Amino acid sequence: MVLLVAAALAASRTSLCCSICRCGDATFNALGSNIYSPGAFRLAVDWERFDKAQGPADDRESTVENRVTATLSYSFADRVNLVARIPVSFRTLAMPNGGMSDSLSTSGLSDPEFSAWVRLWASALSPGVGRRSWVSLVGGVKTPWGRNNLSEGGVRLDEHAQAGTGSTDVFFGISLFYLIDPSSSAFVSVQYRHTGTNSHEYKYGNIALANVAYERKLGSVVDAVVEMNYRHAQRDRVDAGGDLDSNTGGDILYFTPRVIVDLGRGFLGRAAVQIPLVKRPYGDQTERVVVNAGLTLLF
Repeated sequence: MVLLVAAALAASRTSLCCSICRCGDATFNALGSNIYSPGAFRLAVDWERFDKAQGPADDRESTVENRVTATLSYSFADRVNLVARIPVSFRTLAMPNGGMSDSLSTSGLSDPEFSAWVRLWASALSPGVGRRSWVSLVGGVKTPWGRNNLSEGGVRLDEHAQAGTGSTDVFFGISLFYLIDPSSSAFVSVQYRHTGTNSHEYKYGNIALANVAYERKLGSVVDAVVEMNYRHAQRDRVDAGGDLDSNTGGDILYFTPRVIVDLGRGFLGRAAVQIPLVKRPYGDQTERVVVNAGLTLLF
């Protein structure tokens, strides 16, 4: 059961569609591969910790974010699945100040995201395993509803301290699933995200994502997953004049081991660590290990 309903790929974030966007496929991570069950609800809650620094040594800005995301999906017939994701962000931003470091903490609703998965093709039903493979098209929108006007002392805070991006973004992609045998499966997805411009003329860089995962059933309740998550991001545009932030964007490849545990009564526990293998950022940036843990309820 775990093999078919829970799998592999993280982030978006998740879904924050910008130069610090998560690698991975957040929907597949939270809801698993068996998303086309007619009339079925899936509910997931995820916690993720992200750590990044950018800028030269004498003017280095560090951001640590803890993000909690609720994901809800519903399947219509056996071909369409609608997904809603609602994240809340807790950020700590450390900024240099005359040789010292000022720390700033912010929190608030980030940008809700809505998407649809449409199964374009699926193999015929096979005895004992169901459909061995399928191909899906995914498309969606990230809303500008998150908090993007956080301020202190009447002054708007740095863009990277805001809980939301303040922009409407659209994304689309394709995913492929293949059940190798009753104990193992593979998943591949690619996605492109086109970011909008917020009311302060800031535009996070457009993003391309690619993900590959292999899952193996280790017993009656535990699955192990290994993933490779790739992200390419363009530089951020900081104003209406088209000026770019030289310390944003670039390429990164993560290796992600994951464990999934069937807790019974429809609950699945998940934990993963994204380890940067190849980092080719633009300018001066450092991205560190990303930690993710979540709980999924199937009903």
